[in-house]
Amino acid sequence: MTEFTPLASLIGGAMIGLSSVLLMAWEGRIAGISGIAGRLLPPYRDSAFASRFGFVIGLVIAPLIYLSTLGGPVEHTVSSNVPLMVAAGAIVGFGSVWGYGCTSGHGVCGLSRLSARSMVATGVFMAVAFVTVFFVRHIIGG
Repeated sequence: MTEFTPLASLIGGAMIGLSSVLLMAWEGRIAGISGIAGRLLPPYRDSAFASRFGFVIGLVIAPLIYLSTLGGPVEHTVSSNVPLMVAAGAIVGFGSVWGYGCTSGHGVCGLSRLSARSMVATGVFMAVAFVTVFFVRHIIGG
């Protein structure tokens, strides 16, 4: 069962929103993780490699900062089913390319800009997530 954490959720959401606004203000870019990570790989299209690299490193070290500050690890559950995880990663990767963005780009930045494309994309993400959770919990029995 998932624990209800309104304060942590509020703080996390505010930090995501602030980082999105700062990236837009400083770089003129939308904070879509798939686009940022994808542009770390050659061929490099512009000179903003350092800022993209810093953004991704921040995502990686954030749990370490949490650990050192609060003294405990970030609690999470990841499946030990490697084929399932590989398939899920491939599906998410395909979806973010096909949908021209990921949940952070469309769901956070696109919705705040009232982008019609992002509203449709986020609706599709959420609908698929609902169906997936129902299927895993009630059909497979996870």
